[in-house]
Amino acid sequence: MGILTLELRLDDAHTLKEKRQIVRSLKDRLRHKFNIAVAEIDYQELWQRSLIAAVTVSADRQHAASTLQSAEEDAAAILGPILVLAAVEWME
Repeated sequence: MGILTLELRLDDAHTLKEKRQIVRSLKDRLRHKFNIAVAEIDYQELWQRSLIAAVTVSADRQHAASTLQSAEEDAAAILGPILVLAAVEWME
């Protein structure tokens, strides 16, 4: 199982509603494009920060790694400088 975490800094969001719109759009895109589970896991009540986790489970680690790498690249292309940190962890 691989876990991709994405930390976002949303300086242009001025309300929780604006933040949630950005986060929801990203989560929906990653879910549908890569068939992975995605959730906001921290900073839910802060309107200029978000921590999102994307998870994939596969018997083939190379396939899981490829999926998470593609999801990270897609998120980076969409978010640009809003994405301040991306990291992958592996659960054995």
